[in-house]
Amino acid sequence: MSDVLEPQTFRVTRADLVRYAGASGDFNPIHWSDRVATGVGLPGVIAHGMFTMALVGRAVTTWAGAADAVVEFSVRFSRPVPVPDTDEGTEVVVTGTVKEITEQGHIRLNLTATCNGDKVLSLAQALIRKR
Repeated sequence: MSDVLEPQTFRVTRADLVRYAGASGDFNPIHWSDRVATGVGLPGVIAHGMFTMALVGRAVTTWAGAADAVVEFSVRFSRPVPVPDTDEGTEVVVTGTVKEITEQGHIRLNLTATCNGDKVLSLAQALIRKR
């Protein structure tokens, strides 16, 4: 493991949102209807927050080498991830840096997730078990 989680880019399309809605049971129309999303003041359809968090989790587990190495993982949602109705959708870019090594030898990562240059999560951190 390096001291930096190199940028990992995840493409998010409306089709991904439909699949996530089916898997999670979250069929809130802000995740599939532009009319409803703009009607409540959003820029359009947005990704599910937990889907965005899962993408960050995927980046962390890839960096850590195994899902069971992740001891703690937390985020706060700070901005929505707008997903245009195009074949390309949008991109979420995940990066991270080592904040500290704990007394137990675990690694605490500070994480950043951005979409279109905007930070979409705040206070995102993971604690990785010493290997």
